[in-house]
Amino acid sequence: MKVCIIGDGLISLALASVLIKKEISVDILFNRKSNRYDKIRTLGISKSNIDYFNKEIINIEKNLWKIKKIKIFTEKSSNKEILDFQNNEEQIFSIIKNYKLYEILNKNLKKNKLVKFRDFINYEFIKKDKYKLIIDCDSENKITKRFFSNKIEKDYHSYAYTTIINHKKIPKNDIAYQNFTNHGPIAFLPVSNSQTSVVYSFRKKNYDSNFNIKNLIKKYNPKYSILKIHDPNSMELNSSNLRKYYEDNILAFGDLLHKIHPLAGQGFNMSIRDIKLLSDLIDQRIKIGLDLDSSLCKEFANSAQDKNYIFSTGVDLIYELFHFESKLKSKLIGRSINIIGKNKFINSFFKKFADSGLRI
Repeated sequence: MKVCIIGDGLISLALASVLIKKEISVDILFNRKSNRYDKIRTLGISKSNIDYFNKEIINIEKNLWKIKKIKIFTEKSSNKEILDFQNNEEQIFSIIKNYKLYEILNKNLKKNKLVKFRDFINYEFIKKDKYKLIIDCDSENKITKRFFSNKIEKDYHSYAYTTIINHKKIPKNDIAYQNFTNHGPIAFLPVSNSQTSVVYSFRKKNYDSNFNIKNLIKKYNPKYSILKIHDPNSMELNSSNLRKYYEDNILAFGDLLHKIHPLAGQGFNMSIRDIKLLSDLIDQRIKIGLDLDSSLCKEFANSAQDKNYIFSTGVDLIYELFHFESKLKSKLIGRSINIIGKNKFINSFFKKFADSGLRI
């Protein structure tokens, strides 16, 4: 049995790692110019997804930095947190650098005889090889443009700036900070005792000739004695949900299915949950001797599409709620969220929602 995966990004490699454990041969088709990660981008992975990753994909425990508490502020809250999520005994989520995770996955797959890395040529090339199942994780190819271009899209009219700050050593750097500023949300995510990742979603309308992202990072810096701010990378922000998940035996996957605002750090987590679902469906088929074909694509779409759309819409509503408050003179929204967040049931619900996604 052989499966084709188009793309060699993190989700492609993670999915391939799951498949080879089932003794499924995988051809990874890729463009040599893509997926070369810089050293300042990071990922936040939820506790449940870390457990799954370590057990079913590859153990990355020693490369993780654990976060035990999240403090959330708004511009109007006067440095007083409106929400506080914490778990004193174990992490709420963990941070890992993108390039490091890519290196781990890539190295592990290249030494496995069930995996072949091949240059991507075109759709006809794939059909000629007659794969039972083709999983498309790459946005820049003819298959994507032909079958997976119909999306529900939203432009946030913002740029996401990502960087790393070096700071004086903090013995227990395990608190993440999220501030919904008047310019857009900014997150400080520790990656070690002396480094913290920063993700700032800055709205275009606030941009002017005096704009300086490093000055804004210093302005909203919650506690760090900053020694250096690395040059940031930036990208335009938009969200999307694919209307059609598959075409015959070709299944769209990863960012092709859903892209969301980075404020909650849930994009990668959604894709890991998709991997778990697809893996479970494959196990069921192997158990009863069924092929991995177009019917698997249909079954995955029926199970995942509605839940993914509801979850991504929920993240968007959180963004819009705080964006709306930034336009108001009142602190009503922040105060209301503070009161609601103190409710143990609601607080627990949001933790589970962020950790495990939507369960129906």
